[in-house]
Amino acid sequence: MSLTDSSPARIAKAASVASRNLAILPSVDRNDALTAIHQSLLRAKESILDANARDLSLASKAAEDGRLSQSVLKRLDLGRPGKWEDMLQGILDVRDLEDPLGKVTLKTLLDDGLTLERITCPIGVLLIIFEARPEVIANIAALAIKSGNAAILKGGKESTASFHAISSAISSALTTTAVPNAAIQLVTTRDVIASLLECDNQIDLVIPRGSNELVRYVKASTRIPVLGHADGLCHIYIHPDAEPESCVRILLDSKLGYPAACNSVETLLIHQEALKTHLPTIASELLEKGCSLRCDSASKESLLSSLPADKSALLQDAVEEDYDTEFLSPILAIKTVTAPDNAPDDISLSLAVAHINAHSSHHTDAILTSSASIAQQFQASVGSACVFWNTSTRMADGMRFGFGTEVGISTNKIHARGPVGLEGLCIYKYAVSGSGQVAADYGGSTGRKWRHERLGID
Repeated sequence: MSLTDSSPARIAKAASVASRNLAILPSVDRNDALTAIHQSLLRAKESILDANARDLSLASKAAEDGRLSQSVLKRLDLGRPGKWEDMLQGILDVRDLEDPLGKVTLKTLLDDGLTLERITCPIGVLLIIFEARPEVIANIAALAIKSGNAAILKGGKESTASFHAISSAISSALTTTAVPNAAIQLVTTRDVIASLLECDNQIDLVIPRGSNELVRYVKASTRIPVLGHADGLCHIYIHPDAEPESCVRILLDSKLGYPAACNSVETLLIHQEALKTHLPTIASELLEKGCSLRCDSASKESLLSSLPADKSALLQDAVEEDYDTEFLSPILAIKTVTAPDNAPDDISLSLAVAHINAHSSHHTDAILTSSASIAQQFQASVGSACVFWNTSTRMADGMRFGFGTEVGISTNKIHARGPVGLEGLCIYKYAVSGSGQVAADYGGSTGRKWRHERLGID
């Protein structure tokens, strides 16, 4: 890794050259580089956490002055329990995954002596633009090297000291490996994002990680394909047959496990028949732990009659915009799914699905039910990248999916959706091996005939 203040054009060109060398580097060399990075970060723990503490001090003052959101401040903290350990373990987990490159995923005999293969390969050069999140450098470096991609990283000013400390440790490690130093570059020059977004001849994919404003700016400012999501507006729908105790555990984890995360639930949809059976205990537990509840009229009326006065007094009235808001804080919007009397289950489900498809950011949405058929219908009907049954929305994470770590979450309807790990950073090429054939040999009444036989893959 190199810390660079070169011009955007030079940065992109160096990355492009490095990507071609990295793409053909043997798997053992790429894995050795990840081992070296892990060891270097482990040795530099004290200096990195000291740098992070300096960033946190400045960021805390900015948050007090209203210049920085609390959600960004929370994401900045590398000292949060488990965060440092997860970052380091993620590097080893990625290292130990199967090599994603050079896999034959399709093999066809076109004719005697003429074979087609589809083979996995790197995308090329990645541009990752991110805010806060200092662990992103380690995550991206690990995934990029393992997948054979070069990466250009541009971080936010909130975590400058952390970025420099982590980058120095990674750079020191890579000097002892076969990975080209320019394969991972951290850009220190200010005001270069717009110019980098113009380098569509060298940069193959942009991955923005940060605020809605950042993601929307990137999407509107480049011809380079963009992978990411602008919001994490996640839903949970409680069907009346859901197991009540499980609902409480899942809601507490989904909303309060890490409210600033993009996979935190923001809207609870609850079936009208579950207002008396499920909602009171859920609401009581959330209120007890400091969560604000913004209720529609039906859910509020039900809770007013079932909660003690000290808790019911805390209930707030929801407005329509609450159902389109990513709170990133301990606030939950509640909406009742009301179906006609004696309506079948699929009517209620359709109403819930319709609300989710209209208001969700298509990140992660979940249903809590004991019915497998209802759950399967929900998962087939909701158009989100992650659709869950009887589990927390917080499960939407590359590490939890077994990907080692992730470069981010994609809500795009392209080759990579949900938590994007190694497979999402690979594409494929077609390799045809012949023995002198030409296109003119085929076709017509006298030409050769195609065999097009699907072959087994070793």
